[in-house]
Amino acid sequence: MTAPALIEARHICVRLGATEVLHDVSIRVDRAEIVTILGPNGSGKSTLLRALLGILPVAGGQVLRAVGLRVGYVPQRLQIDRSMPITVRRFLSLPVRVSDADAAAVLQRVGMGDGGGLQLAALSGGQLQRVLLARALLGSPQVLMLDEPTQGLDQPGEAGFYRLIEEVRAETGVAVLMVSHDLHVVMAASDRVLCLNGHICCEGSPQVVSSAPAYRALFGLGTGGTLALYRHEHDHDHAGPHDHHDPHAHSHGANDHHDGHPHA
Repeated sequence: MTAPALIEARHICVRLGATEVLHDVSIRVDRAEIVTILGPNGSGKSTLLRALLGILPVAGGQVLRAVGLRVGYVPQRLQIDRSMPITVRRFLSLPVRVSDADAAAVLQRVGMGDGGGLQLAALSGGQLQRVLLARALLGSPQVLMLDEPTQGLDQPGEAGFYRLIEEVRAETGVAVLMVSHDLHVVMAASDRVLCLNGHICCEGSPQVVSSAPAYRALFGLGTGGTLALYRHEHDHDHAGPHDHHDPHAHSHGANDHHDGHPHA
């Protein structure tokens, strides 16, 4: 019997005004797996994340969460008032104060061990993303949700961030759900990839999805070298019911809808 998912959407539809942004989308995230949602701009990636978080209501279907689920969230971007002095350490205690020991430990975990006294407005893009990740990790989440977390970073910065995500997953068993529109390194850091364009066009392992016709239709043929930029060779097993290396990926034509069955 398949273990319950940490978080799952079953056949959800989401409307923004009169427009149906998501149609019949089903997705589940299990313990310790990294799932990436890829899609072009306007494909509904951030909308799906917000629906899973409960920020947006669903017009159809249902979202299921494990009882007492702890979620850490890293937003797509953070608007910082550069005239407002606030240190990294103080930022970590907003809105709930955390101890110096917990703050120091989580900053060390993300590679910002000496950064507590830095001004938030003075951080580079990569440093800011690590601080946002640190804040998301403070509550010992079971699921990390990241909305295009490497937007604006160069390729080495992207690779370093995704490598950090894999290290955190390996050490803590946290599940990770990321959304992205870039193809540089994100796919090879994932156990499963779903291509979204209003509905799920294709899904499976990164290697299989990258050759799926629906993926090529969305992103073109010039992506052959993207997987080589960052590839982690798995030498350990991750708990969870999925066989992440199933050679069969689901691919749906541009006019077909996802079959909607929960993934097991």
